[in-house]
Amino acid sequence: MSAPRRSPSGRPGHQNRPPQTPVQPARRVALDVVQAVRESDAYANLLLPTRIARAALSPADAALATELTYGTLRMQGYYDRVIAVAAGRPVDKIDPPLLDVLRLGAHQLLSTRVAAHAAVNESVGLARTVGSRSGTGFVNGVLREIGRHTPEEWREEVAGRAKNEDDRLAALYSHPVWVIRAFRRSLEAEGRADELEALLEADNAAPRVNLVALPGLVDEPEDSRPDRFSPPGFTVGGGDPHGLVEESGGRIRVQDEGSQLAALALTRARPVVPGERWLDLCAGPGGKAALLAAEALAGGATLVANELIPARAELVRRALAPVPLDVPVWELDGLLVGDEHPEGFDRILLDAPCTGLGALRRRPEARWRKTPRDVSELTTLQAGLLDSAVAALKPGGLLAYVTCSPHVAESRGIVADALERHAGVLEQEETATVVQGFAAERLDLGGDPATVQLWPHRHLTDAMFIALLRKRSE
Repeated sequence: MSAPRRSPSGRPGHQNRPPQTPVQPARRVALDVVQAVRESDAYANLLLPTRIARAALSPADAALATELTYGTLRMQGYYDRVIAVAAGRPVDKIDPPLLDVLRLGAHQLLSTRVAAHAAVNESVGLARTVGSRSGTGFVNGVLREIGRHTPEEWREEVAGRAKNEDDRLAALYSHPVWVIRAFRRSLEAEGRADELEALLEADNAAPRVNLVALPGLVDEPEDSRPDRFSPPGFTVGGGDPHGLVEESGGRIRVQDEGSQLAALALTRARPVVPGERWLDLCAGPGGKAALLAAEALAGGATLVANELIPARAELVRRALAPVPLDVPVWELDGLLVGDEHPEGFDRILLDAPCTGLGALRRRPEARWRKTPRDVSELTTLQAGLLDSAVAALKPGGLLAYVTCSPHVAESRGIVADALERHAGVLEQEETATVVQGFAAERLDLGGDPATVQLWPHRHLTDAMFIALLRKRSE
């Protein structure tokens, strides 16, 4: 497959920009979101619903905008390799707004049932809104070249240009090479390195919308389907699940099943003694805090939520509002809570800030933003927060260390180092036994009973890591 010659530079100026013409609203919304993600590090999951509402899209158009946005962001790395071949130049030599249009067009041509002529024509229409006449012709030519070959032919072409096996996986499954290697190491820790491609494939599949009925406050709808593992979790068949959230006054919430299991591991590890005091140390945006609050209310415990960032603290307050329990929301530096409130809590949830590599299904742009340097910075923070949590934990108390990342350095590594630093004070609980004890079905877990690592390809959840630690009684 030889690269065609392209006469336009692909970096048009705007002095020759033609008049803007109407474009299909769903595609306009998708382009706006993809551009915002690139230009201002916007979060697609937060921006897209706002843009859909502002454009008053029909349900069909909203579904199309969602598919185009998330599909393009997930497979951006792969599409860039296809575009580079079709354009005959590296993508960093293409004007970024036109590259956004090309990525959206490539997604439609290679991964959807959109007719090729519609994908090209609509993309050319979008290009007219962001580029010059030469740039519009460039988009037309590149997309027509992509459309001349089947998706299978493009996969063979891209794979054939890979430098090595890791680069091949990175290309075909649209993940950075360093993430590929991190996933492999985590799977190897379970003796399951052969599941790597299944994990990468699951990362690129749209996740189901999962919900939770806050225990003791609301029942699941009659037509719901219970989650495989989380007792209060469920899914619904058709319709807008957000309508259920509104009708329930927030007592039904959208929440990944893995996040539910992480919170329940802390609350259901042992019977709750009335009067216990609990802490959610890094509570934003509040989903786990709401579940903890419902469990605390049922067991006669109290809860404090802490979140350093004021805007996220406000989200925590909103999440907690449906639960009839007085939950103070502190805005303290989590690193200092242990010093300011020593041995003040019977149970602590530390849902630590992390790379988020376990949630790439629902936040696909994160894979392009994180670097190995982020891991180094975050593990320093995670270790400090864990030390603070240990100081704030009462003797005999229970701590749940949780990350939405399977990276060994952020999960098993942090726990192992903490056990070494706090030797004689901290010991591991058999987290796998705890979770298996309350799960509706038995989970297929790795061989380490002290921790739980969930996986998108195996459990249909985010890749949550959970470790329960107990502070020895003095």
